Amino acid sequence: MKYIIEFLFISILGTILHFTYQKSHKNILVGLISAKNESTWEHIKIALTPYFVFLLLEIPFNYQLPNFIFAKFIELATIILTIPFLFYGYQKFLKKDIPIFDIAIFYISILLAIFLEYLIINLKACSFLINYLSLLSILAIFIYYLLTNFLIPKSFIFKH
Repeated sequence: MKYIIEFLFISILGTILHFTYQKSHKNILVGLISAKNESTWEHIKIALTPYFVFLLLEIPFNYQLPNFIFAKFIELATIILTIPFLFYGYQKFLKKDIPIFDIAIFYISILLAIFLEYLIINLKACSFLINYLSLLSILAIFIYYLLTNFLIPKSFIFKH
């Protein structure tokens, strides 16, 4: 049940965040968590925002699970890697952008990420080092997520 709630939470909130920046008349604060343009990074960001919110909400209930931190890192990495991989992958073959594919990729990425989280949670307990490195990685990605609002890297993934 937790995984269904997580999927719905990230999917619905992410979908809403696709439109909130424009609807807020380009409010700077709303832009910190919403898609400001149609770049691939902004589509990743609208999945990361609800991911981080859900993570904060579930920590008190699940932190004691042996693989929780590692599973959450894999979930996060899956979202970040799957969206551009599928987006640029299908465009390479079809040579055009198909909006319904873009929308489907968003939901498929979230679904795959949550499925991998589920699998890892149910594995034999991993080492402290793996969990510790996963925690550091989650924190580093969160800092990067925040910084890209102010210091936009010169990479194709950030181009509108």
